[in-house]
This record gives sequence, structure tokens and C-alpha cells, in this order.
Amino acid sequence: MISPDPRILIIAPSWVGDAVLAEPLTALLKERYPRCVIDVFAPSWCAPVYARMRYVHRVIENPLPHGPLNWRRRKALAKDLAVVGYTHAFVLPNSWKSALIPYFARIPQRIGYIGEARFGLLNDRRTLRPEMFPRLVDRFAALAYPADATPDKIKTPMPALAPQQDSQRAVRDALHLSVSPAPVAVFCPGAEYGPAKRWPPEHFAELALRLMGEGFAVWLVGSPKDRPITNQIVAAVRSNTPDSDAPGDHVLRPPLHDLVGRTDLGAAVDLISAARVVVSNDSGLMHIAAALGIPLVALFGSSSPTYTPPLSPHARIARIDIECSPCFKRECPRKHFKCMRELTPQMVYQHIVALR
Repeated sequence: MISPDPRILIIAPSWVGDAVLAEPLTALLKERYPRCVIDVFAPSWCAPVYARMRYVHRVIENPLPHGPLNWRRRKALAKDLAVVGYTHAFVLPNSWKSALIPYFARIPQRIGYIGEARFGLLNDRRTLRPEMFPRLVDRFAALAYPADATPDKIKTPMPALAPQQDSQRAVRDALHLSVSPAPVAVFCPGAEYGPAKRWPPEHFAELALRLMGEGFAVWLVGSPKDRPITNQIVAAVRSNTPDSDAPGDHVLRPPLHDLVGRTDLGAAVDLISAARVVVSNDSGLMHIAAALGIPLVALFGSSSPTYTPPLSPHARIARIDIECSPCFKRECPRKHFKCMRELTPQMVYQHIVALR
């Protein structure tokens, strides 16, 4: 039983999308225990997401690299956390290592799924039944309830993020993004997991040209790893855009801005909040757009919207039904990539129209 004034530490997952899907857990804990204080122990790259959650008091950046055990360092971190006096820890990753710090910190209640045989590390151990909770967001949310709670008792709210408007203005000024009446379409063409989740660059380019022809400015947003993809998009758009000085061309199209690698994650969140529409692969930025409540077209190929769908009434899923999808592979095992290649720009455009 959680006390009326619990001090809660959430051990956060490492993926950005999973971080967004953890937000309903914070909302449920705050709803059930209004006087609780919630801190999050998260990797540095996810910290800006938690900083934009409504009920998170403090984000403690996890300095430990992925992979090594770092036994002594974990114990030192646990010693620092023990001073805070946490009463409860919710361990969201399923790894054995992720449960060590709450155990070393002697946090009285340590809640999480059994995962990698964590019997001694967790003392409120849950058995994960995927058939009961097929969505990851519900698996996280269920931890706010007693262990015997059935799916009909779990009321998972939509994830919600609050952009920082001052940050958005500062980033727009720094990137020379003019404030104009032109609507903004944000494209998120990357996907950390692998190329099988990425819509072809030429499809993004064709859709960009169509929206630019309707008066949209198009912003490409992502991490530095997405640069080769956006280079292809920009090159394809330029090769198909008439020279504005050419005879008979009297339409000056709004700009295409390649912002990939030019912002940190927090700034990317704030920029996405300015969009009229977002088109994104199944990625962390997709979940961010959904949590911001921005009209969103989510592109699915090798992955499934059953497990990690975009959770928003303003989101539409664009996918085609072929027998090998979803395969959950990083690269297309059949080499034809039909699930994304045959998802045409026209199909995605129709989803955008439906969102208007």
C-alpha cells in the first residue's frame, strides 16, 4: 500500500518512444496520490522528454553507459539517491541491471515486472501477461494499480507533453525560422531501430512538394544519424522544384528546412508543437507528436501499431496490408520493402486531408 505522501523514483526506459509511453504512469500516480513527489532517473538523451511531463518534479540523468555493469558506480549512485528518502521505485526496463540501483538504495517498495529473473531485487514483482496487456503503455500504467488488477480496471490516459514556448521561440530565432502565416508540416524521416521502419526518401520528397505547393513550409526534424536520409529528401525536392526566376513561374514556394542534427531533443519537441501536421515513421518523434496533440500521420511497415500505436485522437495510421508485415526486422528480410515502398505519397496525403 502506497503511503499518502510517497516519494517516488521511476527508473526510466532508454528509448524515447517508451519514455513518452511512460507518461500515463506518472499521471495515474499523481491522480491516485495527489501529494506524491515523482522523480525520474533517465538516460540523458531521454531527459528532455521527462522535463516536459506535467507531474515530474525532477529528472536525474543516468550517467551510466549502456552495456557495462559498473558495479561500484551503481552503488555510488544508489548512495546519493538513498539520501532523498524515496519510498517507492517503479522499474520500467525489464533488465536485471536496471533494478540494481533501487535495491542498493534500499528503497522500501520496488515495483516492476519480473523480467530477467529479478526476484531478489524487486519486492512487488509483477508477472507480465502480454495477452492481457498487448500495448506497452498499458503495461506501464498497470504498475500504478495493485498486482491483481485486470485490464478492465486499468484506465490508461493519453500521454501528454507540455512544450516550452520560450524554448520554441529561441530555437526558431537561432535557426532563422520565420514566424509567418504559412502552416508548418513537420516530417520525421528517421527511425532508430533500422531502415525497415523508414518510408523511402523519395516518397517524403514527393509529399513535401505537394504540401509546399499548397503553401506549407516543411521542416525535417531528427537526429544527426538521419542526415543521409534528409540529404536525399532535400536533393529530390530541389531537383523537382522550378527555378523561382524562371519565366512564367510567379509562385515563390515556402521553404524546406532541414533541421536534422541542428537541435537537441528538447528543442525538437518544442518545434514539433508548432506544426499543423506531422508525418512520421514509427519512432520516438512519432510518439512525441501524438503526446503534443498535433495532427499526425504515422507510417507503419515492419512494425505493428498494436504494441506501440500513436496514442492521440488526432493521429491516423498509414499502412498497407501485406502478408509479411509486420515482420519486426531491422531490414526487409525479403528485400522487396513493399510495406513502405507501396505505401504511396498519395495514400499518405489522403490521411492528411482527413485530418483537416
